[in-house]
Amino acid sequence: MRAVRFHDHGGRDVLQVDDIETPEPAAGEVLVEVAAAGVNPVDTYFREGSYQPFAMPMIPGVDVAGTVAAVGADVEGFAAGDHVVGTGIGKDHYGGYAEFAAVPTDRLAVLSDDVDLVAAGGAGVAGVTAWRALVDHGGMQLGDTVLIHGGSGGVGHAAVQLAAASGARVIATAAPDYHDRVAELGADVVLDYDRDDLADAVVAAATGDGVDLTLDHRLDDYLQFDADVAAHGGRVVGIGENDPEVGFDLSSSARGKDLSLTMMSMFNTPDLSAPLRELAGQMGAGEFEIDVARTYDLDEAAEAHRAVMEDSVLGKLVITP
Repeated sequence: MRAVRFHDHGGRDVLQVDDIETPEPAAGEVLVEVAAAGVNPVDTYFREGSYQPFAMPMIPGVDVAGTVAAVGADVEGFAAGDHVVGTGIGKDHYGGYAEFAAVPTDRLAVLSDDVDLVAAGGAGVAGVTAWRALVDHGGMQLGDTVLIHGGSGGVGHAAVQLAAASGARVIATAAPDYHDRVAELGADVVLDYDRDDLADAVVAAATGDGVDLTLDHRLDDYLQFDADVAAHGGRVVGIGENDPEVGFDLSSSARGKDLSLTMMSMFNTPDLSAPLRELAGQMGAGEFEIDVARTYDLDEAAEAHRAVMEDSVLGKLVITP
C-alpha cells in the first residue's frame, strides 16, 4: 500500500510517500480501507517531535474513516464491509494517512451507509473534542448560554452544532466571511472576533448575567476575557493555546464569579468509542455534519500540514488516499 511517513522529525519536507506492506489486523483490531483522514494540528506536533509517536518511521494521522476490509481475532460488532469512523490513532498506532490502517475497535464506531465517508474522515478529533468539552467536562445543560471561540474551525463548527442540538443559546466568534454558515450550523449570534467591543457584545447577547459555558481553543488570548464575560458559576473548558504561558491578568474576576476552569486533551478520553458512537448516530440522523474545506491526496500531505497551521478555513481539511 501507499502511505505517508516521516523517518525523522522535522519540517514538512520530512513527509514522504512510501510503498509498504499492508498491515494485518491484530487481535482487537480491524483493517480499514481508508476513505479519508482528517488533518489536525496534532499531526504536525508528532511530525515535528514535540509529541513522540510510538515508532519510527511513522504514519501520521489521528483521524480515519473508511470501510472495514478485514477483522482480527476477538473482534465483535464489526464486519467486513462496515463503514466506520475513528480517532485517537497516530500516537501509539500507525495513523490514517495511508490506503489502509489497522485500528483498535475501542477507537472506532460503525456508521450508517449513507454517511459521507470523506466528511466522516474529519469528524474524529473535532467531534470528540467538542463532545468531551461541552458534555463531559462542561456539563452543558438545556438553556445554557454557550460561547464558542473560533466557531468556524474544526472543533468550533462541531461544537456549535452540538450546543445548538442540546437547546443551548449559542454565541460564536468567527471571521465575517463565515458568519452565515456558522449561523446555519446553529449559532444564535455570530460575532467578529476582531471587534473592539467583543466582550460587551457577548454579554449583551447572553441571557442572564453572562456566559454559562465557554469553549476556548486559545487560552493564552482569551482566558481573562472568558472570566470577564462569564456568569456567576460559569465554566470554561480549555482545549488549546498558541503560547504555553496561560494565566489571568486579574484573578479576582474569576474568583468573584466562582469560575470553574477545566483543561482537557482528547487523548485522555477513557473510551473513545463512546463519543464516537454518539457522533455516528447523529451523523446518520442528519443532525451533525462536518464541513470539508479542502481535500488532499497522499502526495499533498506536506501542503495539508502547512494549511492546517497557517490558513483560515471553515471546517476541516482531509486527506483522501
